[in-house]
Amino acid sequence: MENLTLLGESITQYPSSPAEAKLECIDNNWTKNDYIIELDCHEFTCLCPKTSQPDFAEIKIIYIPDKLLIESKALKLYLFSYRNTGIFHEFVINQIANHLQDVLKAKYIQVQGIFSPRGGIAIYPKVQLGDLELFRKLS
Repeated sequence: MENLTLLGESITQYPSSPAEAKLECIDNNWTKNDYIIELDCHEFTCLCPKTSQPDFAEIKIIYIPDKLLIESKALKLYLFSYRNTGIFHEFVINQIANHLQDVLKAKYIQVQGIFSPRGGIAIYPKVQLGDLELFRKLS
């Protein structure tokens, strides 16, 4: 718990970009169990890198932890940091998955973006990293 700097802050400092955001973890006390964690962010926003128009999405994160769990406030602030970031839908989903995997070292991780339609087309990118067979076994 000593490494948690964001949880319990009386005044929350919102990061202005993903590079500035800090993903923090807590220990997984159930490392002998393989189990699935599902996280759902209904209010994700980023910007179109060409027009700077806002893009709205639901971000779904599913992972099978190993030694670490993502701390939810840190994740919330990290996802919020995309609010002023110009990035394509496909890129943001891959970037989120890679950033999470870098800190969690999860057995499996899946990140999906369910983006609101723009120009009549909805884009739903999904990336999976790690042991897909383990995920299939647990699902």
